[in-house]
Amino acid sequence: MPRTARIDIPGLLQHVIVRGIERRDIFLDDDDRHLFRERLSKLLSETGTECLAWALMSNHFHLLLRPRVTKLSVFMRRLLTGYAIVFNLQHKRSGHLFQNRYKSIVCQEDAYLLELVRYIHLNPLRVGLVKTIDELDGSPWCGHAVLMGSQELDGHKAEDVLHLFGRSKKSARQKYRDFVIDGIKDGRRDELGGGGLRRSLGASRSSDYEAFDERILGSGEFVERLWRETESREISGAKMSLVEIIQDTAEAFGVGVELLRQRSRVKELADARAVICYLAVRECGFNGVEVAGALSLSRSGVSVAARRGSEIIAGNPSLMGMLINKSTTSP
Repeated sequence: MPRTARIDIPGLLQHVIVRGIERRDIFLDDDDRHLFRERLSKLLSETGTECLAWALMSNHFHLLLRPRVTKLSVFMRRLLTGYAIVFNLQHKRSGHLFQNRYKSIVCQEDAYLLELVRYIHLNPLRVGLVKTIDELDGSPWCGHAVLMGSQELDGHKAEDVLHLFGRSKKSARQKYRDFVIDGIKDGRRDELGGGGLRRSLGASRSSDYEAFDERILGSGEFVERLWRETESREISGAKMSLVEIIQDTAEAFGVGVELLRQRSRVKELADARAVICYLAVRECGFNGVEVAGALSLSRSGVSVAARRGSEIIAGNPSLMGMLINKSTTSP
């Protein structure tokens, strides 16, 4: 049976679960966990991706992400590939480290954000990696400790979660902790694994119930809205042509297209070229030779510019949103 395509639209809350191949351990020691944490934090900053919760287990991990400017698929490919390469080198192994397909569930934020934060952060306690809530408060391998202020991870939007519990950080942390403790009694929460409302209601697949999709955790109305948005993107074509990328980016930066082929160091032109390289190579899959020819750059120049482009977009998420909107509304 063919796999269902993921729903990969920037701005959506995504619960990501990644397991080791054959359920083998992917973290053998604390050095591995430090390596993963550092790579995760770096990529969150580089790609403008927001993290609301995370937990590192032994043979899998959970992330609650809100991609803003970079597609989830691009973020996850860079995260998993980079970690696997170093892991294999350090432990003198070869072959796949992760299952071929990670699980990602689009979540209705208003209804499920806090439930998912609690569910993910309780995982280490639930399986016995920590013994008490006090131990969880300080664990460096779970986002709960970041929310409690005992650990730090750049890119983890702790303030976004704490703000939902109150304006005073001290009071918000206590209310959040009480909320987490209250969830311990609930045990496993299989209904948080996707499937619209049917899984949470224990309902049979009958036409009398709301829309259902295993890729989505939310109401039937939310499921149908995502179906419409996904269909609209497929019809309009998610991939921009290289010409469109160049024209739209030039317009966004207020520069002439013909000037982009000149080796000028004027900041606006250099920034526009960098964003074009990022969009073309990392988001739309064009190869470096095509982009180099279009902009009169070398292949290595395209790679360097693409890295700069990711930093420019991460610092200005509205720019990516504007370019995406142009690509999906053009006739």
